[in-house]
This record gives sequence, structure tokens and C-alpha cells, in this order.
Amino acid sequence: MSSFTTLGVPARLSSVLADQQIHTPTPIQAATLPDSLAGRDVLGRGRTGSGKTYAFLLPLVARLADGAKPRPKAPRALILAPTRELVSQIEAALAPLAAAAGLTSRTVFGGVGQNPQVTALRRGVDIVVACPGRLEDLIGQGHCSLAEVEVTVLDEADHMADLGFLPAVRRLLAQTPKRSQRLLFSATLDRGVDQIVRQFLTDPVTHEADSAQSPVSTMAHHVLHIDREHRLPILVDLTSAPGRTVVFTRTKHGAKALARQLNKNGVPTVELHGNLGQNARTRNLEAFGSGAATALVATDIAARGIHVDDVTLVVHADPPTEHKAYLHRSGRTARAGSEGTVVTLMTSEQKRDVRDLTRAAGITPTTTRITGTTHAVLSELAPGERVLPGAWEPAGAVAAPRNGNRNRNQSRNRSRNRNRRPAGAAR
Repeated sequence: MSSFTTLGVPARLSSVLADQQIHTPTPIQAATLPDSLAGRDVLGRGRTGSGKTYAFLLPLVARLADGAKPRPKAPRALILAPTRELVSQIEAALAPLAAAAGLTSRTVFGGVGQNPQVTALRRGVDIVVACPGRLEDLIGQGHCSLAEVEVTVLDEADHMADLGFLPAVRRLLAQTPKRSQRLLFSATLDRGVDQIVRQFLTDPVTHEADSAQSPVSTMAHHVLHIDREHRLPILVDLTSAPGRTVVFTRTKHGAKALARQLNKNGVPTVELHGNLGQNARTRNLEAFGSGAATALVATDIAARGIHVDDVTLVVHADPPTEHKAYLHRSGRTARAGSEGTVVTLMTSEQKRDVRDLTRAAGITPTTTRITGTTHAVLSELAPGERVLPGAWEPAGAVAAPRNGNRNRNQSRNRSRNRNRRPAGAAR
């Protein structure tokens, strides 16, 4: 079995991974690292959760280490990602590697003031991790140039296409030197991603591991055929079991309403959708990652790239409309070899749609008919004692008291959150 060192990763970077108890490369890392470390252009195809982030961070940092210092407004490497959350998570994984190599980095995305980003770029940074829109804005204002970029990474390229970012991506890639290294990672090659590959990658080496069309064997898929009026009690039951649960809804309004309902029923829950500002998104993800909130209700904005350790259960409260969304949503669990369970709630009216969806996704789920709010299968899917500690409250918020033990539990929960400032919250 290969190690990072035997694949060519510098010892000081392998040590950073070892400090995080990461010792064995995933299949996509083992496949791509020899070529990317050698300076080749690489096209890596793999499902979400397959370890693509380190597959491109390690060769990028290794290439820039011990090189020339960056000039003002001229980063030496560029990583493009489709969402603010993914940019932030890439930066979190990058930070210890960059520190070990003596490199600097900066995130660039919208939804927050641009002045700190402009200041960092003027000072000079080695690596920019960016969403395409804000980066184009800053380049247009004269705050950044891509003329000295040595390595460009395009992460979640197919999701870029889904969000309509490919024209901006083309414009940005065209500003990087033609002979610079380019690494592109995508679950699929449809929707124009293949055109990006043909236009900007030079003699690329293609590697595929854990494709989006083949769900991992450690992921168990179930469909619960329920009546609409039993949806909330069943969700309360599943989310009150031990462990972290991600619940997906189809709309932003639905995510907000369901998060409010779960909190009202005693499940500490946060929401994630497009109507939230960046500080709220960061605060909510920090609460979920720390365990202060045990359930995250999200739209498809969280289906890609959002990585929180030990998500044991994914619930499609609203079945998605197409199979790629199903697979990427489901990829929030069973990551990096861990086991996980995926549950889809289905009403009688949705039977045909869910059947077509799972068939297109290449899975054969176990279907159970539940005629009430309790069933033995719920304990099998989400084992453990059900606990309702009370609603999650942001730091400083005050909620109305409740009666009995729930009141005491909520007080403890609010106190824990009030004394803890999320790492990404505004100060």
C-alpha cells in the first residue's frame, strides 16, 4: 500500500497530514499525485468526498515551496471553486500545508466586503482561493493579475457549469500563462467541462476514481414511503438520534421552515441556503461542525464540497429532481471510507419520480412503508437513544423558556453556545 511519501509528497507536507491522522492516500490521490507532482496537467474525475482537495493542494504547495516571493497583486497559484463554503473549506485544508512551506494564501469571494481581500492582494500572496465572480471584479478594478500564476486548479468543475460560471472560468484561465500547470477536478465531464479541458489543459493525464455514477459500498440507501402528515415527526425521530444529520430540502423557504420546526421540537438545528449572509453561513457551519447543532437543514447549496466529519445520516426530506443532485447530496456521508446511511422520504405521489431517480443514480434502495410516526426501521437507520436537548441559539440570543427537563436542557444548550464564539463569526 502506497504512502504519501512514496508517491513523491515532500516529507514536511506528509508530516502535516500525519499530524491530522491522515496516513493512507485515497484512490484519487494515489492515482493523480505522481503526475501532478511531476508538473503534468491532470484531469481527475471522482465523486464528492473522494479526497480531491488534498489531491490538488499537495502538488500545488510542493511546487510553490521555496520559490520566489509573490509580487504585489500577482499571486503564484489560483484555485477556483463554485461556492463560498467550498472556498473556505479548501482554505482550511490549505492553511497548515501552506504554513509548513512558508506560503501565504487569501480567500476571495462575494457576500463580504472586498477591502481585506484587496489589502492582502496588494501586499502579495502566494495562493488565491476564489469564486470566479468576485475575482473577476477585483481584476477589473486593477487589484489582481494572473500573469504570474504557476498552477491553476479548477475544483468541482461540473458544479461550476451547473451554476453558469464557465464563461467566467474561461476568461480567468485565459489570463494565466499558457505554459502554467492546470489541474481540473470534476465528477463528470458534461455541460461544457469537456470544452474547458480541450481548450486549457495541455496533454492532460486523466485519472478516475470513485466516479459520481458509482455510490460507495459503505453507503446504505433507503426509501421511506410515508404519508405527508407524518413527515415532521419522522424527521424529528431520525435527527434526534446520536450523530450528525444533514437534511436536504428543495427550496430555501422549505429549509428555513424545517429548521425552525426541528428546533421547536427540541432538535438543535442550523440552516444553510442562499438567503443567508456569509457570516450566518459560517456561524451555522461552525455550530454544526462543533456539535453544538446536531442537524443541518440545507438546499443543494450544501450538496457539493461541504465537508463535516462524521455525518452519519443524510435525509432527502424532499427528493431531488435529478440523479446527480441525489448522489452529491448523499456524498455528505460515507466519506473517506466511513460508513453512512442515506434516507429518502417519499409520498405516494412521488413513487414514480423516486423510482426513476434511484434508477438513474444506479442504486437499488431498500423501501419501507411507514403508515404512522413510529416504525422499527427508524431505529435501525438511526440507532441510539433519542435526545431532544432543545433549540440551537446563536451566541447572545435569548429564547423563551420551556417547561420541565426540556427547559433545563435548553438552558444548558444556550449557555454552551453563548460562551462559544464560532471561528468564522464576525467580531
